[in-house]
Amino acid sequence: MITLYTWPTPNGKKIQIMLEETGLPYKAVPINISADEQFAPDFLKISPNNKIPAIVDSDGPGGKPYSLFESGAILIYLAGKTNALLGKTETDRYDILQWLMFQMGGLGPMLGQAHHFRIYAPEKISYAVHRYTQEAHRLYGVMNQRLSKSAYLGCKTYSIADIAAWPWISSYERQGINLEEFPHVKRWFDGIGRRPAVIRGCALFADLRK
Repeated sequence: MITLYTWPTPNGKKIQIMLEETGLPYKAVPINISADEQFAPDFLKISPNNKIPAIVDSDGPGGKPYSLFESGAILIYLAGKTNALLGKTETDRYDILQWLMFQMGGLGPMLGQAHHFRIYAPEKISYAVHRYTQEAHRLYGVMNQRLSKSAYLGCKTYSIADIAAWPWISSYERQGINLEEFPHVKRWFDGIGRRPAVIRGCALFADLRK
């Protein structure tokens, strides 16, 4: 049994979707980051960087309980555990991992900054708004180019690279993006958004955040 500690943010939704896609049995525990629950001592034992998501697998390596934090690492772990969503060949696997790293190191952090300075910052700093809005456009362009040649980000089949990126794109309007300008991203985004597991994963705890 997987215990998932999460909140309905883009990073939390990655693992919510992944668990729904794989069909692994899990229970979900909400960690309200608006109420600073991520700083609770018991949670810090699992996620020392005080971030969601995190998991505890009661049947981890060697049959022993195993905890894991960082959404990218959790995606790789769950893909390995189920032998799913990592492609069919060695080349597929590395293509998927490089686009997963693209999301972890670039897409997520930069779009997160766009969210902050465009919406949440108490003071609107025009330089920061411009900088991160422009970077969002650039990253969407990178994705659009990739998706003009491939049905999915990592390889020709749906994978953890798509699961990692999709929740961040779902907030494209907040990032100052007109998705019509990126038709290949739009095709990809709309298609993934119709997957039943994606719909179920995004619904988890959505009412709590509202």
